[in-house]
Amino acid sequence: MAVAVAGVLVAAGAITYSVAEDGGAGGAPPAVESADAGFARDMAVHHQQAVEMSYIVRDRTADEDVRRLAYDIAQTQANQRGMLLGWLDLWGLPKVSSDAPMTWMGMGDMADGEDGALMPGMATNSELKKLGTLNGKQAEVFFLQLMTEHHKGGIHMAQGCVAKCTVGVEKRLAQGMVDAQESEIKLMADMLKERGAEAR
Repeated sequence: MAVAVAGVLVAAGAITYSVAEDGGAGGAPPAVESADAGFARDMAVHHQQAVEMSYIVRDRTADEDVRRLAYDIAQTQANQRGMLLGWLDLWGLPKVSSDAPMTWMGMGDMADGEDGALMPGMATNSELKKLGTLNGKQAEVFFLQLMTEHHKGGIHMAQGCVAKCTVGVEKRLAQGMVDAQESEIKLMADMLKERGAEAR
């Protein structure tokens, strides 16, 4: 396990470092208002909630399939979040912005942040609190429903980066997010069906 974790960290470090040599147009680091920076900031926040939801459900169910999925999501998105924040450091850019989320996509007026849902797909504070009160099958179903919506919002943002970002490594990471999360949405649909439920 320790060797595997070390390998992941080394790979993440290599990917992060490679961005320093893969800047935007003209080889210069992305600007603070660029799609590259905006995506990195917003997706780091979006990913953090997915990690939080995954760890909540792992404590609320003994189902191995759900626990395995939650663990995979938490590890993958925590790793990607680290890369996104690392790139902002390499570019000398702030990790927070006074601009509304998704401004870089031309959608800064779309999300109102009501009850903590800062971007499309994000769960509200009330939904997170509810998830933490459920157990067993109820927790599994609610988690799968919340994460399906979360992935849909994340895919939309990642597709925006694929279209608008200029840093090659970041664009490739975004496309990887799209592919992986589309696959997980299909998996979660099957898992919901097995539990007599469906996406919201």
